[in-house]
Amino acid sequence: MFTEKDVVSADNITNKLGNDFIGKRVEVYPQLASTNEIAKVAASNRVPEGMVIVAEEQTAGKGRLDRYWISPKGCVSLSIILYPDIKLLPSLIMVASVAMIHTIKKVTGLKASIKWPNDILINGKKVGGILIEGTIQHINVGYAVVGVGLNVNFNISDYPEISEIATTLSDEMGKPVSLLDIIRTLLIEFEKLYKSALDGDMVYREWHDNMDTIGKKVSAKSGNIIYEGIVDDVTKDGNLIIKTSAGETVNFIAGDVILLK
Repeated sequence: MFTEKDVVSADNITNKLGNDFIGKRVEVYPQLASTNEIAKVAASNRVPEGMVIVAEEQTAGKGRLDRYWISPKGCVSLSIILYPDIKLLPSLIMVASVAMIHTIKKVTGLKASIKWPNDILINGKKVGGILIEGTIQHINVGYAVVGVGLNVNFNISDYPEISEIATTLSDEMGKPVSLLDIIRTLLIEFEKLYKSALDGDMVYREWHDNMDTIGKKVSAKSGNIIYEGIVDDVTKDGNLIIKTSAGETVNFIAGDVILLK
């Protein structure tokens, strides 16, 4: 049974969290259109690095390529504000992905994996995603906002349009999962991994080893160009290396990737 101690509030999130800067300041809202949009405004006003915006429900959450992200009550929807060195930008998706995998494992015992570039999977179904937005001024990063969405406590069957391709932690566990435990653990893991990236460890190896896309046949689209082939590797810059059926090796930087049967 959950108690008052499990309520998602700023006090409950920050209390004895133990972090140096991630989650030292937290704002929790019952409902927002998008945590990233609020975080971008806050970041442009230079709030302290590590500030976190949390919404109990998002009405206009989005993923990559402006796709709509369903974020009902029972989801973890949050955004972390950072002011990183530009050299760290490729590492942010790795830090966020690995932090989510660690969090899911620690709180539920479930094993998750990564679908390039920003989806978190359990048993081949999407349980979470990451959206990183920001500004670059000349050769410096103005700010970076790391948005995280994780399906925790709702029945995926209530959303038939995604029930074949998505899942939730509660559906996988057969019982509710503490949202507060997920949020606190995620912030702790994120800071730990972000610090290791700052120290020069790009978190690349663990990201690589949890990448579900390696070895899979994919269709990768960038603009009007489509590549089909086998994913051979992922680079330290976060790019896919695809061996096409024509024998070409493609360094795929950004676009849409679909796993083929």
